[in-house]
Amino acid sequence: MKTVSWLKPGVYGAAIGAVALAVLGFSWGGWQTAGGAATRAQTASHDSVIAAMVPVCLDLAQSDPERSAKMETIRAASTYKQKDAVMSAGWATMSAGWATVPGAEKPDADIAKACLSALAL
Repeated sequence: MKTVSWLKPGVYGAAIGAVALAVLGFSWGGWQTAGGAATRAQTASHDSVIAAMVPVCLDLAQSDPERSAKMETIRAASTYKQKDAVMSAGWATMSAGWATVPGAEKPDADIAKACLSALAL
């Protein structure tokens, strides 16, 4: 079988072009795999839920009758232990009071961290 003389370089050029397009698309073009997109969507969802729960945490802190004592405990704790102090205060537990979230029987560390940054220490 006789082939055209430009066929072999054309096939090589198309293959090299496809590889270059894929490399540029995934590195600079913003292309993603389905797994990467799912991971980013889950992270964004988690961050949105945490942001939505911060006002609940602040409201629990405002309505707590022992607020001043708990705030002193939080202030007295080292920077690394302040999140744990917010969690032990019960303000990061979303099954307390009116802010009942199904399955939230224990405090959430991410909510405590976000709430701690929103509290006026």
